[in-house]
Amino acid sequence: MRENITRPVSFSYVLKMIALCYRYLVIISLCCITPSLVNAQVSVDSLNMLIRKTKSDTARINRLNDKTAALIEVNLDSAAENGSNTIAEAVRAKYPLGEANARRLMGTILSFKGDYASAQKNLVLGEEIYTRLDDKAGLAKIYSGYGMMNGMQSKNDKSIFFYKKAIAAAGEIKDNQLLNKAYQNIAISYQRQSNYTESLTYFQKALNFFESINDINSQSYIWLNMGLTYNLMDDNIRAEQSLKKAVRLAKRAGIKNVELYAYSNLSATYSSLKKYDLSYHYAMNAAAIGRQTGDLGITAASLSKAIIALADQNLLPEALKLGKESIAVADSSNQPYSKYQIYASIGNVLKRQGSYGDAIFYLNKAFKAIKETDIVDDATGQSYGDLAEAYEKIGSYRSAFKTYKRSSQIIDSLRSTKNIRMATEQNMNYEYEKKQQAQLALKLKQDEANKIRLIILVAVLIVFSVIAVIYRNAYRNKQKANALLTSQKKEIESALSKLKTTQKQLVQAEKMASLGQLTAGIAHEIQNPLNFVNNFSEVSAELAGELKEELKNGNREEAISIADDLEQNLNKIQHHGKRADNIVKGMLEHSRTQVGDRQVVNINTLAEEFLRLSYHGMRVKDQAFASEIVTNFTGEKVIVDGIQQDIGRVLLNLFNNAFYSVSQKLKNNPNNYTPKVEIKTENEGAYAIIRIKDNGNGIPADIQDKIMQPFFTTKPSGEGTGLGLSLSYDIIVNGHNGTIDFSTAESEYTEFIIALPRILVNNPVDMVNHHS
Repeated sequence: MRENITRPVSFSYVLKMIALCYRYLVIISLCCITPSLVNAQVSVDSLNMLIRKTKSDTARINRLNDKTAALIEVNLDSAAENGSNTIAEAVRAKYPLGEANARRLMGTILSFKGDYASAQKNLVLGEEIYTRLDDKAGLAKIYSGYGMMNGMQSKNDKSIFFYKKAIAAAGEIKDNQLLNKAYQNIAISYQRQSNYTESLTYFQKALNFFESINDINSQSYIWLNMGLTYNLMDDNIRAEQSLKKAVRLAKRAGIKNVELYAYSNLSATYSSLKKYDLSYHYAMNAAAIGRQTGDLGITAASLSKAIIALADQNLLPEALKLGKESIAVADSSNQPYSKYQIYASIGNVLKRQGSYGDAIFYLNKAFKAIKETDIVDDATGQSYGDLAEAYEKIGSYRSAFKTYKRSSQIIDSLRSTKNIRMATEQNMNYEYEKKQQAQLALKLKQDEANKIRLIILVAVLIVFSVIAVIYRNAYRNKQKANALLTSQKKEIESALSKLKTTQKQLVQAEKMASLGQLTAGIAHEIQNPLNFVNNFSEVSAELAGELKEELKNGNREEAISIADDLEQNLNKIQHHGKRADNIVKGMLEHSRTQVGDRQVVNINTLAEEFLRLSYHGMRVKDQAFASEIVTNFTGEKVIVDGIQQDIGRVLLNLFNNAFYSVSQKLKNNPNNYTPKVEIKTENEGAYAIIRIKDNGNGIPADIQDKIMQPFFTTKPSGEGTGLGLSLSYDIIVNGHNGTIDFSTAESEYTEFIIALPRILVNNPVDMVNHHS
């Protein structure tokens, strides 16, 4: 027993323990970094330029989120500051999607900095928003964020649970990018559980995909983690190759954190190869980059490797000094494994120096740091071995025996697990061979069955030949029946022809009736301004005569007064003449043949343009007027084949009506009413749907069946011709084969619904919900 307790302990386990720390750190970048950010610093500079040029709140917030993602690869403190400001801007702009994306990124940053309570709060708030928006892609990213956060706390079972949810969500929406990111992340969690076979399987799946799309960013992360896995499997050759490839790809993509992690793990690899000077060199380089990027966890882990490298070179005072200087970094990281590795490394150096009491103190602090985690591996087993040896050296044999027993249990358990896994793999190979043999036997059986089928086919052909003879006689009888049906068909066609003629006559009669109604409307509308023109013309002629008389008599002041009256009459004649002109123009526009070329029309862009045009036009007429505008454009492109100016004319007319309705209601309720106009677009089957809704006065029930008639208007005389909705109906129904309908509740709202045949596309974009 004494020989086992006092046997020399290899420090490769310490390096493995340190390496475990990086596995969850890598997850952060996988969850949130945008692959298109090729060079992080250059991307930040480019994004700053884009942010300065943005004109809308939503575009600015989207670019700020891109900047936060880029800063995560450069400096966590800067990323946290930018992320916090972005959340505040998104809340002020009432842009929920932007807020959800910003909170998801903050969850990643705060987890990385060890503030798990704040990270949890941001992830929960982000999840609530994504759920409300039914944004499954956002939910998949949130689940990955939960997985990363739990992984960083070494809660691997919870981490895998959330990554499986992320995989399911990404698979449901067929998003290969998200799916393969989730593959990477769950591979890391399996890696932390020492399930290397499952880990490498998921890594390889993700690598195949990202190589196919030439995503250098993601490839560098995967090679890094595969190198780490090979490290843990004691396959130092493949570990070194994988990590160096990760470094090459990271330098091409400008990803500092991958370069950092690769250096740290190369330190572990060279330690296993007993190249301690190289191990120290790479560890200190990694620590320097960790400080530069604000990553305290990786800094502490790298310093721990440097401590072991110095100890392996028998530079114990230097190792102890570096260890004690590193405690503050580990404590500040607030990451259990960072603390564990520093304290365990110091304890090991003190044990080597023969300072067993101090070694016991630091080793117990190391185990206390990971008390709440589920970490059980050969590293912790070897650490218990170190503690047992220290207890034995100071004569505390009971504690030594208890601690050594714990060490042996862990190591035996891990060996058993490894043996079970190897046996499982062998069993899988055996099962595969059995399946191959079964498939061969099945093929022979199928060949025999095919021969039987051929014999049956020949027999069936003979039977069908007999049946053919029978059917030939039946066919002759059928021809006689067809002759009778042909005669009957001619009679039916003759009746149908007469019916169509009658129908055309009815349609023509209906058109003439409609034309009569339209003519009466025109006459009525034009008669009113013409009466004014005639009346004022007659009065003006009389005034002209009076003016002449007064001028002859030399009554200058009276002449000026008459001239003033004459000028007013002429202005009124001009005003009513323009009214008649507008009515005529409206009718010509209503009855004109189609003009303009058909083209691909983006409804979202067109609607937003005319919405703003209508609103500002209303503001020009009444500067005190203000209304809430709500746009809800679908996540898919809404495009139709049509005449853009005609569709725009319809939208402008509907927006004008909406703003007019809410403005009238506002005049009657200046204190207890907030005007609001909403537009929503969506794709339903083969149609693009446009919904324009206002919370104005609504349409009274007794006029709802008249609003599409030409010249019918509820506006005061001179404010509307009554042709807007009639013209809109003609453009949508007759010009574009669509439909236009409405729903309303008096004193509450009116909503017009337009349906146009759409051009089908498969190019989803982000949902935009904007309030102004």
